[in-house]
Amino acid sequence: MLLGIDVGTSSIKGMLMEENGRILAISARNYDVSFPKPNYAEQDPRMWWVRLCQVMGELQRKCPRMKEDLQGIGLSGQMHGLVAIDKEGIPVRPAIIWMDQRATKELEEIKEKIPFSRQGEIFHNQVFNGFALPSLLWMKREEPDLYERIDKIFQPKDYIRYCMTGEVGTEESDASAALLMDVGKREWARDVLEILEIRREILPPLGHSWEVAGRVTEKAAKELGIRAGIPVVYGAGDQQAQSIGNGAVREGLLISNIGTGAQVSCYSKKDWYDTKLRTHTFCHGIPDGYTIYGAMLSGGMSLKWLKNNILDVGSFDELSAMAGETAPGSDGVIFLPYLSGERTPLMNPGAKGMFFGLSIEQDRRHVARAVMEGVTYALKSSLDILQSMGIDAKRILASGGAAQSPVWLQIQADILGKEVQVCNVKEQACLGACMLAGVGCGVYGDIGQACENLVSYEEKIYLPNQENQSLYREQYVKFQGLYENTKEFL
Repeated sequence: MLLGIDVGTSSIKGMLMEENGRILAISARNYDVSFPKPNYAEQDPRMWWVRLCQVMGELQRKCPRMKEDLQGIGLSGQMHGLVAIDKEGIPVRPAIIWMDQRATKELEEIKEKIPFSRQGEIFHNQVFNGFALPSLLWMKREEPDLYERIDKIFQPKDYIRYCMTGEVGTEESDASAALLMDVGKREWARDVLEILEIRREILPPLGHSWEVAGRVTEKAAKELGIRAGIPVVYGAGDQQAQSIGNGAVREGLLISNIGTGAQVSCYSKKDWYDTKLRTHTFCHGIPDGYTIYGAMLSGGMSLKWLKNNILDVGSFDELSAMAGETAPGSDGVIFLPYLSGERTPLMNPGAKGMFFGLSIEQDRRHVARAVMEGVTYALKSSLDILQSMGIDAKRILASGGAAQSPVWLQIQADILGKEVQVCNVKEQACLGACMLAGVGCGVYGDIGQACENLVSYEEKIYLPNQENQSLYREQYVKFQGLYENTKEFL
């Protein structure tokens, strides 16, 4: 029996799986993001642990033999964030997570000291708010007393693994997404540390996603309700874990993931990146592999904002049904989904959201569909860049909460112009974490073998509708023009 844990932005999930892929139990506990000031986005790492203990209790109730049969644990988690602990292992402050936009001065400092072309050579990415590097420099400037207390920094899933094992460490997929790593060399970027005067000793050891990082301690075992000594692998960032859980571990496959944020991505054997730095290239959780993708900040978050703050609708299923009651194109209503600034390809922390084209005849159905379409237009803007790099595929594997909405899946097929299919296991990040644990514990020979044996897809394939495609192409041009023609006013 294997356990996969996903430390998400809105919830932490656990999934128990037999070696043959049969799902035994799934549990999740929700939590919120704290926005204490404009442009701030934080979470208390200790809250993740409390919620995980609750998840484990429910898994034990659903599967009483968990304590006896559990062989290994894998982890997945939200990327880019900064978790800083002191010598006692206690977080010195709340985690600064990926949607945070506070470090504007620090971004300018980095850009002055590390030219654009050099950012590409080292990071394969453009520096941006919400990544650990600018957040760390913000701490150094604004919270020097707390900064001096830092013993180690790592990412959210690494904190959970530390609580389980007492061992500090991170791995290549998350480290490369912190902008503290030389992605091509797969090692900490020593030149960057020297230029920005960051202490090398606060960076933890680097491992591989499938390697055993430590074993469950007696203390953690009591809190989690499992045996001490169970091996825990390093795990991977959620994007890479989802890729593994979708079986997209070879070139020629694309993934769309619409969770809190949203991404469109692919696996690559090649170490390369967009020289204009309009997309991201990070290390994969697969040996010597890379993931290339576009990422937006407010994917499913846009729909959650609409549900909770504007329409006061009871459920996402209700929103999806409403969206399905109006025609493609939302009768001309267009939504710019930039509620927290935007990453690729705009790389603009100051970007703002907008509804355009509203009239008296329209209602909540048009607005609901417009949000789904707007998020998908934003994904298309990144997909266009991937295609310009020669990356393409006939089919997209959809994941995240949006993959549970047939309406949104058809919207993706029509706007992205691809066949869309969904994995049978809905918690792909947890599945990927389980597979990494299985490789680390010797259950599977390698990740490719695990995917071949465990990953399957729904028979239903969403095909692009040519009439809808034609309409959406016109709307997409307007979507792009809206941002370009209004950005100076925002």
